[in-house]
Parts: sequence; structure tokens; C-alpha cells
Amino acid sequence: MSPSIQPLHIGEHAVQPPVVLAPMAGITNAPFRTLCREFSGGRGLFVSEMITTRALVERNEKTMQLVHFDASEKPRSIQLYGVDPGTVGKAVRMIADEDLADHIDLNFGCPVPKVTRKGGGSALPYKRPLLRAILHEAVHNAGGRPVTMKMRKGIDDDHLTFLDAGRIAVQEGVTAIALHGRTAAQHYGGTADWEAIARLKDAVPEIPVLGNGDIWSADDALRMMRRTGCDGVVVGRGCLGRPWLFADLVAALGGEDTGVRARPTLGEVADVMVRHAGLLGEWLGDEARGVIDFRKHVAWYTKGFSVGSEMRKQLAVAASLAELRSLLDGLDLSQEWPEGADGPRGRTHSRNKVVLPDGWLDDPNACDTGLGADAELATSGG
Repeated sequence: MSPSIQPLHIGEHAVQPPVVLAPMAGITNAPFRTLCREFSGGRGLFVSEMITTRALVERNEKTMQLVHFDASEKPRSIQLYGVDPGTVGKAVRMIADEDLADHIDLNFGCPVPKVTRKGGGSALPYKRPLLRAILHEAVHNAGGRPVTMKMRKGIDDDHLTFLDAGRIAVQEGVTAIALHGRTAAQHYGGTADWEAIARLKDAVPEIPVLGNGDIWSADDALRMMRRTGCDGVVVGRGCLGRPWLFADLVAALGGEDTGVRARPTLGEVADVMVRHAGLLGEWLGDEARGVIDFRKHVAWYTKGFSVGSEMRKQLAVAASLAELRSLLDGLDLSQEWPEGADGPRGRTHSRNKVVLPDGWLDDPNACDTGLGADAELATSGG
């Protein structure tokens, strides 16, 4: 471990090097976490998809599958989404009582309308008393398990919440905070504000602060840590179609950096694609369902390579592992890693306007939010 980059301590868990896979709905399921862990040599922290607290308490079938971890996953890390303190408390208590996970992360960063219109995700920290109540219930029901949170700068530039939220988190016993340097209004557009990560680090020196946003390479991660002083990095869209990024991150942040970065040929990428699809099939118990679920990853894996629009369409409708393998074998698999293959993938647009509950911005200190029992999503994973 480089003397300048220390291990990240999440409660009793030391994350060496301080690299975290961000929870992403429909992406960071057990198969994808397996791939990323394989490339990292098992080092780092790999967080589940978003789990809705109400669905967990009600033992929704899909949710119960999503909270299953491979025996090799240590520590087991669950991200929870909730807007009701009581339900969040029950979900966390269930995790503790049934030993479902070793670490609990709370989602206050999701910017999608179906979440923010219910007062959840990146909308919630604006209501300071509600944020405090949820954090209190989570920490006090966790049975000693570390509770962390992931958030954004705020709703928009006129309604920034990250500094207040950080101080509340420290007061309520949260173990670490991850900050995505964008507002909800920015969604995934524009440039992440790394300076906000530095400001949060200065504001809450008592606990680790992790930076998130615009980390597309190991060199980006190093730059973020140097510029902000953050204690670790959270990588989301940067690993879409690039699970081998974790090999680079572990080397760069773990004191083993040679400056050499993973640059797989198209043939090597194709092998990873087939393995990814196969892992999904095993996890779902159905090869065809696994290949169908994998389709969303095709464009990310093949970005930058000479594949052709027609072939991309065929890959995106493959229905079996054999068909996927056959289509890939029809390409020029000797292609070297192309220039421009790094960089933005996934959602990159801004929404500018955030969909919120009626009157949400009237009073940040209101205790009665007006949220009903239907404010949580019915199922997990987004």
C-alpha cells in the first residue's frame, strides 16, 4: 500500500485499496460483482443493487434474490433505499437479525424522477429532520454493523444540501460518506464538481469521505484523490463494460502501480462478454434470461471497437450463449484496444428540472413531509 493512500476503514472492515463499486440498478448484481472482484483480486468493496426497504421487510421475491451474496463476497455490502424512518429501521434490523450483510449503505443520491417525485434519493436530504430520523433508525438498528451513505451535492445549485447532510451524518453515527459531485438536476450531465468533495472532506474530518463522479480510469481516481484529499473513490459508470478497470484501480491505489493499464484486445473483451452473460444465466437459473439481461451491456463492452452498427444490433438481440459466441467470433478479434475507448459510458444527459413532491422545497426543516405509505418503490433494483 502506498504510504500516501491509506486503507479505507468502514467500521471494522479495512478496504485495501480504497476502491468501491457504486450500486447501480440492474447492473451491480452478483454476476457483475463477481467479474469486478475477479479483476481486482478480491480487493475493494462491491455494493449490491439498490434494495427498497419496504420490499425487503415484505420479503418481495425479487428483492430476496438481490440480497443473496456469493460465499466469497467479504464484506457483504447492501445499499438500501427508503423514505420512512420506521421502515428503514425495520429493514436494517432484519439485516442484522438474519445476518444478511456486513455493511449497510443508504441511498440519498438517486436522481431518477420515479424516486425523487416520492421524496427519495437525492431529494431527501433537503428535508433535514427526515434525513436525521432515517440515519438515526438505521444506525441504531444495525447491530453494530457500519452504516454509510451516498449522496449528491443537492437538488440544484440553489438547493445544495451536502454540507448540512454531512454534519447530520456525523452526529448520527454514520461511518463514511460518498459524495457524487453533481446535483440531482445535473443527473449525469456536465462535469462532476470535485471541489465539492474537497469541501465536504474539510467539513467532516471525523469520518472518511469518498469521491464519486467522472472516474473513467485509474488515472482519474488518482487525480481525484490528490485534488480533493478524499479517502477513497466510488466508481459507477466508469466500469460499465470495463470490469477490468478494477485491476487498474487496485494497482494504482494499492502501491503497485507500474503505469501500465489494461488494454484488452477485442478477443479478450469477447471472452469477458461471454463469461458475463454466462454468469447471469447461472444466477437467474436460465441461460436465455441471462443472455437477454446481458444485452444492455453490449454497447458498453464494444465501445470504440470496429464492430459495425448491424453487428451491434445482432449482438443486442442474441438469445443464447452459443449465438452470442458465434456472433463475436465473426468479428476481427485481433483488434487492439482503440483510442477513445475510455471515457463516458451510460447516461450522460442532464434533466435540469427535478421532479419533487408538491411543496417539497417550501421548508427544509418541516417535520411533516406529507409522504404517504406509497412513497417507496414496490420492488428493488430501481
